[in-house]
Amino acid sequence: MHEESKANMVYSGTFERSMDAKNRLTIPAKWLSSSGENEFQSIPNPKNEFLILMPPEEFAGIEKRIEAINRTPMEKRKAIRQFYGLAQSICADKQGRVLLPEDQCRKVSLSTDVVLVGSKSRFEIWDRARWQQTQEADLAIYTEVAEEIGL
Repeated sequence: MHEESKANMVYSGTFERSMDAKNRLTIPAKWLSSSGENEFQSIPNPKNEFLILMPPEEFAGIEKRIEAINRTPMEKRKAIRQFYGLAQSICADKQGRVLLPEDQCRKVSLSTDVVLVGSKSRFEIWDRARWQQTQEADLAIYTEVAEEIGL
């Protein structure tokens, strides 16, 4: 995959995986670049429900989005500090495995059984039981929105 298409990667689908004792798991092959450059930034979502993994291009745009919101300079600085302080760089090996940071796994209560959920320009890693609960809870709003847009 060349750089142009890498920037346009769409993460879609839901994949059940098992983490090993070292917190390694395999990323779906279709979410990996054939160039071998598979770096991601990992960060717990603000409510500590799941991990967000995003490619460098998506990660780089977050600070710009924070700077663009209607907040005081001090509030923006604090948000940027939290964002960068919580994020960790991870890379997929040749087999497509990533080693998830232990502290992040603990923070979002990831167990052995996880679900990777595509979310367009990034993807999420959920504990399987929590994902099932969330998916059931979110189904009603998805159904309403889908009907509203004619899906």
